[in-house]
Amino acid sequence: MATDYDTPRKTDDDVNEDSIEELKARRNDKSASTVDVDEFEQAEGLELPGADLSNEELSVRVLPRQADEFTCMSCFLVHHRSQLASETKNGQPICRDCAA
Repeated sequence: MATDYDTPRKTDDDVNEDSIEELKARRNDKSASTVDVDEFEQAEGLELPGADLSNEELSVRVLPRQADEFTCMSCFLVHHRSQLASETKNGQPICRDCAA
């Protein structure tokens, strides 16, 4: 529920002076003011796992491996040289995550 922080706040004396009829009227007003939400529009933006995305296109620009990067021979991900843990006996680079 939204709160309007600019409205004047009631003191304890004001709260005690409210009549039971006024409190009941406020409760009825709050329950009558429901928001009309279109369920279809709300569900339209919802993405379900395993949804059929065969008609969707993905456009990604792929860059070639840079001079300061290497491909880990364990996880086959491209990493920056700062992530190089070691090279195996075969001379294949391994990243820090796979070496751990």
